[in-house]
Amino acid sequence: MTSFAKVPCTIVTGFLGAGKTTLVRHVLENAHGRRLAVIVNEFGDVGIDGEILKSCGVESCPEDAVVELANGCLCCTVADDFVPALKGLLDRPSPPEHIVIETSGLALPKPLVKAFNWPEIASRVTVDGVVTVVDGAAVAAGRFADDPEAIARQRVDDQSLDHDNPLEEVFEDQLLCADLVILNKADLMSEEQRQGVTGEIGKTLPRAVKIVEAENGKVPVTVLLGLGAGAESDLASRPSHHDAEGEHDHDDFDTFIIDLPSFDTPQGLIERLQAAATAHDILRVKGFVDIAGKPMRLLVQGVGARIQHQFDRRWATGEARQGRLVVIGEKGLDRAAIAALVTG
Repeated sequence: MTSFAKVPCTIVTGFLGAGKTTLVRHVLENAHGRRLAVIVNEFGDVGIDGEILKSCGVESCPEDAVVELANGCLCCTVADDFVPALKGLLDRPSPPEHIVIETSGLALPKPLVKAFNWPEIASRVTVDGVVTVVDGAAVAAGRFADDPEAIARQRVDDQSLDHDNPLEEVFEDQLLCADLVILNKADLMSEEQRQGVTGEIGKTLPRAVKIVEAENGKVPVTVLLGLGAGAESDLASRPSHHDAEGEHDHDDFDTFIIDLPSFDTPQGLIERLQAAATAHDILRVKGFVDIAGKPMRLLVQGVGARIQHQFDRRWATGEARQGRLVVIGEKGLDRAAIAALVTG
């Protein structure tokens, strides 16, 4: 009976900009009274994702049940950050009935799954499932070259490609650990592209895993929660490029913050962000900005030059209307040039 007493946890993983936060917010807004908690891992020291989730206003997941961890990737800081955070939620007077864990876009899920076997938490929690969110439109556009032969050809043509692209390995590891794959942004792909991406993902998956198409992360909560995978007891069927490594680092990536001025219109900012993404190898942007004369703050999120924006919530009384943007890219980003393009 002990297993039935364990609190189920869903790990939501996926590459940068796949739509993880949008999916988690959808879960919170459709929890139907189930008492939830969220652990969100940021890459960088600005809690943009945490802010998005805390602004949901969902009674079953109050702000103090959203725990932000910004001291490093969860798969590298399990002992220092993740296990204490999980124990803190479980020790609450009214512990959550289900915990959703959103990893950073650079996290390897398998080390996190392994942590559920730690003695401090093993008898109290179980991994209900690993949900991997894929930006289908980005994959269809060739953002990830999963074909090893194609990578080998690129190395021959370009001497700078003298080692495996870490982005490829992170992307594949997130698929290899999945119990469910969400092919997000399906509305941005043609039917042919959807079939092609689904086929490529299927080649990577080591076992039978359902692939579900979605738009804006809208998947029925009954599909996402209650998988009953017990993934911590099923590690052998989840191979990883990094099984022989104790941990991994993110030395191949840069992340920095730009303080944003107020803009007259959303389009003015979007055009600047697109110009910066076109001129520099930017993987991901996410942040908030003040639009002059508007009572609500503007949330901007982007993958490459594809930028989305929406008014998120009202600026609070007394809150500084200061915009901030997190920029993530591969090592060597020209920070000054990017900041100049974005802020003018």
